[in-house]
Amino acid sequence: MTTSPDPEISDGAPLRHIEADDVADAVPRADPILAVGNKTPYEVNGQSYDILASAHNYKERGIASWYGTKFHGRKTSNGELYDLYAATAAHKTLPIPSYARVTNLDNGRTVVVRVNDRGPFHDDRLIDLSYGAAVKLGYMEQGTAPVEVEVLNIAGVDDRRGTTYGEYRFLQLGAYGSEARAQALRDELTPALSVPVFISPVESAGKMLYRVRVGPLDDPAQMESVVASLRDAGHTNAQPLP
Repeated sequence: MTTSPDPEISDGAPLRHIEADDVADAVPRADPILAVGNKTPYEVNGQSYDILASAHNYKERGIASWYGTKFHGRKTSNGELYDLYAATAAHKTLPIPSYARVTNLDNGRTVVVRVNDRGPFHDDRLIDLSYGAAVKLGYMEQGTAPVEVEVLNIAGVDDRRGTTYGEYRFLQLGAYGSEARAQALRDELTPALSVPVFISPVESAGKMLYRVRVGPLDDPAQMESVVASLRDAGHTNAQPLP
């Protein structure tokens, strides 16, 4: 994990206990791969790591650990907030975000996770799962387990690591078939942002879609600031547009 909490605070499980059935699999979607969280090479504790050019067909076996309360609510490597109850994971070299099916080789249990963080920075460990994902796989109490990690290949993923925010002036937050839903999102975000939030309707396959967009944005710094504000408000799927 790239967060830096107080080293004197130990990690562990939360007070609220959950069962495996309480943890929902992450839902794969065609999230763009941006530069944020994917700097390569990067260095941790004197060791250099290279992010994979592609996660396509990635499959590997190794040891999984988990992380919990010490990092709960802190930013992950791509700026999302870590939720120990959600099915997420940290990996040293997979592009962020990626989605992977993790199988506990001891008991056959599986979970689909969203990889949005970096770690674990131990040579003998392949992946660090959230507390919730570890509960779903049945190894939370023992701490580690042998697993297989298989990335889910998702069509339509736009790899934008080679571009910068300087080439974009707008953000799209979603496209809705319901104008009322689009208006509700616009009304929610307008007081929270210092830039315009507007609805851009378009006809697609004979139906109207109402796209919620933010902008125009003047420079990369403003783009990054708005993206961070949206993430803090729970909106992590903003798409940069020219």
